[in-house]
Amino acid sequence: MSKITKRKHTIREATSTEHCVPAENQMVVKLLEGRGNNLHCVESADGAKFLVSMPTKFRKNIWIKRGDFLLIDTLPDNGKVRGEIATIIDSKFVKFLKNSDCWPKAFDNENVLSDSPNNRPTFEESSDSSDSSESS
Repeated sequence: MSKITKRKHTIREATSTEHCVPAENQMVVKLLEGRGNNLHCVESADGAKFLVSMPTKFRKNIWIKRGDFLLIDTLPDNGKVRGEIATIIDSKFVKFLKNSDCWPKAFDNENVLSDSPNNRPTFEESSDSSDSSESS
């Protein structure tokens, strides 16, 4: 299998379109930062911060950034690494989880990005009356 074909299949698996309710050993977390060596610091819905690892099949094929939501497989609490990334959650998966009441309440007010390729932050201009009086 060529490198490009392998990457295509890996990306398809990581962002699977099959939406399913998380199992008992899975949880939704928010990515805080990358720590290096394929370890990432995440925050759970109850506010606990811990490390998760990226599986070998995703390395050098999948990139994640701060603020992304992940579905992780929890590991037995035997050290610093307490989970492994199973899926990257996109906005469609978030909608599915909210409709099935599996989305953590702590993440309700978080900003979830849309699937739009033109997703850019927008800023409103403030119309301060003090600015117009200074120019006169």
